[in-house]
Amino acid sequence: MNNDYFMREALKQAQIAYSIGEVPVGAVVEYKNEIIAYGYNKRETEKNALYHAEIMAIDNACKVLHGWRLWQCKLYVTLEPCPMCAGAIINARIPEVVFGCSDLKNGSCGSVINLFDLQYNHKPTVTGGVLENECSEILSDFFKNLRKKS
Repeated sequence: MNNDYFMREALKQAQIAYSIGEVPVGAVVEYKNEIIAYGYNKRETEKNALYHAEIMAIDNACKVLHGWRLWQCKLYVTLEPCPMCAGAIINARIPEVVFGCSDLKNGSCGSVINLFDLQYNHKPTVTGGVLENECSEILSDFFKNLRKKS
């Protein structure tokens, strides 16, 4: 299975977020070529600033693998991770991050800053732009519909 396959699965999570009125960002954690954890934004429904898609997926992966070191995993997320999520990726020792579209306001994997280039003890590799159009489109559609409702 390739990056497109796993990103399509992350997009399914983004669609779940969209359907409940959340900003449509989805994530999956892959381990040995299988998805072991899923996550999508729940900040609004759970009233918690920490409930980003990546955090949810990382938390679920830690539970599945019974540990906090995810050094054999790969994280796929539809939107470039923010500083909080990049920090969680570093702390979980995730070696590789694949994201769909860039986040020009909060992106911390190259758009605003690349936190992985700083002198932290762990430096994940990053691949951006996987299914970029699809990942960008769901976000654009969500915010367009949100503005219509206002």
